[in-house]
Amino acid sequence: MSSKNKLERFAENETFGNLFQYSFDRLKEEGFPLKGKWRQEFFKNDNPIVLELGCGKGEYTVGLAREHKDVNYIGVDIKGARMWVGLCSARNEGLTNVAFIRTRIEMIDHFFDKDEVDEIWVTFPDPQPSKPRKRLTSPNFLERYRKFLKEDGVVNLKTDSDLMYEFTVETAQEAKYPIYYNYDNLYNNDDDLEVKKIRTYYEQMWLDKGLTIKYIRFGIRS
Repeated sequence: MSSKNKLERFAENETFGNLFQYSFDRLKEEGFPLKGKWRQEFFKNDNPIVLELGCGKGEYTVGLAREHKDVNYIGVDIKGARMWVGLCSARNEGLTNVAFIRTRIEMIDHFFDKDEVDEIWVTFPDPQPSKPRKRLTSPNFLERYRKFLKEDGVVNLKTDSDLMYEFTVETAQEAKYPIYYNYDNLYNNDDDLEVKKIRTYYEQMWLDKGLTIKYIRFGIRS
């Protein structure tokens, strides 16, 4: 993507009422005004809140929102030019149950209060081969999520990476977290799971190349 196109997307991003962009300094000085108030002041309903962390173009966030109008979805990523795609899709389809936050995942606990989030999705994240602490299912990140995920809330990981999948399974097992689903080859079974229904562009491309998709769903309360 050219620098011009990126700048155009960044400019249009400023016009979306469902995109929130806060710098670290601003968060530190002002705090985030919707923290603890997402349902009342933004979505204006009491529906569950589900996050997609590292949402990229927002395909999964929008796909879930399209399927479940009675759930609120929030995509989180630092790449504003990519997120523009999801923002446009949500606007063009008239989806009112979608929002996006542009921030680093390390800052995610600044945006949500205790028990405010019902579920988390981590879809095809960077497996960070040499930096395990930066993996989005590392104990370091799971502790952040515990600050705002409900007691019975769950984390979903969908990945093509053996490294990321095996690391996450081991992390959950060592912490004695409840594991509800665990597939090292998601599509090689007859189970009728909703997680199979939404496929991003890259997921379909990897499947077409013969790669296997892994999936684990687990709680983060022992």
